[in-house]
Amino acid sequence: MIASLKGVVLEKGLTEVIVDVAGVGYRVGVSLIALAQLPDPGAPVQLRIRTVVREDAFELYGFRTRIEEELFLQLTSVSHVGPKMALNVMSGLEVEELCQAIAKGDVARLTKLHGVGKKTAERLVLELKDKVKLLATADGAKPAQAATSGQLDDVISALVNLGYKPPQAQTAADSASKQHGADAPFELLLREALKALRSSK
Repeated sequence: MIASLKGVVLEKGLTEVIVDVAGVGYRVGVSLIALAQLPDPGAPVQLRIRTVVREDAFELYGFRTRIEEELFLQLTSVSHVGPKMALNVMSGLEVEELCQAIAKGDVARLTKLHGVGKKTAERLVLELKDKVKLLATADGAKPAQAATSGQLDDVISALVNLGYKPPQAQTAADSASKQHGADAPFELLLREALKALRSSK
């Protein structure tokens, strides 16, 4: 199984990155938060990898840190939560913030994540409440921070990587921020910015 990849960023999509390793391009699924923090195409990158083999697919999922990878494994251990759903959950909150929400049983906050219903949120709390307490204090977890202009910069960067021009990206990011507030999750800001861009075409 592939445990890590070290190469060059070839392309960045909305939910994945293609890493060129010695001429071979590996398609790797990543969370939106991780995607925004990965370098631009042409720059070197190294990712921890989890390989998921199915009857009809061979999928790679990438993580910047060990703690991200461990949280992904915990999430996918929950019934009815597959790899893509786990990345979706990790796209809405930073690692420590997500761990805190689960540990505190904050179902209301979890249901604000895109694609997470009340039943899924309750399962996450029920099955992971005690486990994530260890993750939250593990080496590599970073303190959660409120969204700032730095987060808006990440949204703008993600939009530019998707092919939009910087002025368009700036306008869409500002619009999303005004609509949902600067403390809205990165995933929500990015999704709303993309919606604004598509409706303006």
